[in-house]
Amino acid sequence: MTFLEYLLPFALALGLLILVHELGHYLVARWCGVKVLRFSIGFGKPLLVRRAGADSTEWALAAFPLGGYVKMLDEREGTVAPEELHRAFNRKSVWRRFAIVAAGPLANFLLAVVLYWGVFVVGTEELRPRISVVTGTAEATPAQMAGFAEGDLVITVNDQDIKSWQDLRWALLQQALDSGRVVTRVRTIDDVDTMRTLDVSKLRIDEGGTDLIARMGLKPWRPVIPAVVGKLVDGGAAARAGLMPGDEIIAIDGNPVASWSEMVATVRQSAGREQRFSVRRGSQIMSVPLAPEVVTEHGETIGRIGVAVAEPFSDGMSMFTEVRYGVVDAIHRSVRQTWETSVLSLQMIGRMLTGDVSWKNLSGPVTIADYAGQSAKMGLSHYVKFLALISISLGVLNLLPIPVLDGGHLLYYVVEIIKGGPIPERVMEIGQQIGLALLMMLMAFAFYNDINRLISG
Repeated sequence: MTFLEYLLPFALALGLLILVHELGHYLVARWCGVKVLRFSIGFGKPLLVRRAGADSTEWALAAFPLGGYVKMLDEREGTVAPEELHRAFNRKSVWRRFAIVAAGPLANFLLAVVLYWGVFVVGTEELRPRISVVTGTAEATPAQMAGFAEGDLVITVNDQDIKSWQDLRWALLQQALDSGRVVTRVRTIDDVDTMRTLDVSKLRIDEGGTDLIARMGLKPWRPVIPAVVGKLVDGGAAARAGLMPGDEIIAIDGNPVASWSEMVATVRQSAGREQRFSVRRGSQIMSVPLAPEVVTEHGETIGRIGVAVAEPFSDGMSMFTEVRYGVVDAIHRSVRQTWETSVLSLQMIGRMLTGDVSWKNLSGPVTIADYAGQSAKMGLSHYVKFLALISISLGVLNLLPIPVLDGGHLLYYVVEIIKGGPIPERVMEIGQQIGLALLMMLMAFAFYNDINRLISG
């Protein structure tokens, strides 16, 4: 992918999430009778400004895009005309101020619900939760000790229905955080239902070289699949070279290709270098010159020709499945997904503070831009789910009780409600300074992790 292929999805995601967040503040402020002076996407010097509405609110696009703000009429920030005092933010009741501040994060959660609902209703093609068991390790993995076998299809995890590999990853991560013991119902490759119990209590959630699921001893089921072309990416290297669905790649530069995975491995190592692909089309064998495109994936330069594998199995043993829900059921599932993701995010933050989870999990804008580009390349549904996840993360982050963030202001209002009066201005100023220092420290650490990932590849 080129730089623009990362930048554009990232910019679109960032702009949408900030817009929704600030619209939450803006709409509730207007509903509470507060005058809004400026609505800005970004900080710093405004690049574009337009006045609109009965109050001539400034709608601005500023130079530094990582955030935004809604500036309201407030006696603490300037002189307010006597006839407009009733529209000043600081003159509103604590409950109205609480609602205005909370509306931003809540708007992000609502956006996530809507995005997940759309994906669930339209449906997506997902990898089936059929597993392979990791072997060759020095010690028995939790999966081996639980008795998992090659080709097991996971049906439930702790009575939660599992429809895709993504569902399985999510459920296992939740259970690893919550209980450490995971009871699964599986259907063996011989079509027998049985129970298997994973003990994951000793695994530490970390951003190390192997992910949590792999350290459990599980990976997606990958049977030997012939290198038969399924779908082609429009304008991709394979399409330009004349490959067609149904073509079987049997050799590359004279070296036999026994499986799809062998073909992919060879292509990945041949970025930008023209090779001769021996292709079987019906009863004919053709030689096709083809140079894999040069792309960057997680900091590594690889080759890609723009083809998807043809589905070689019947429905019962298919590697993929379509996950789709009804309109009403999708509402329940999207709300649950948003709630569970929010709770998991808070659990991860809590475990970072206690040292149970590595701070290497903290990501900054570079990593987010990478994920934005990769998810956009995978298709619209993956990109929409990425947007929902980042929207939840933004909502959770803003609700943290750190002065400067929305959560810090909400904490002030809770104290005001309890003590029956506002917090002294001096205390709030000190809190803002501490909060800003903490926020800058978190941002610096996130940037450090981003750079470290790029260097380490």
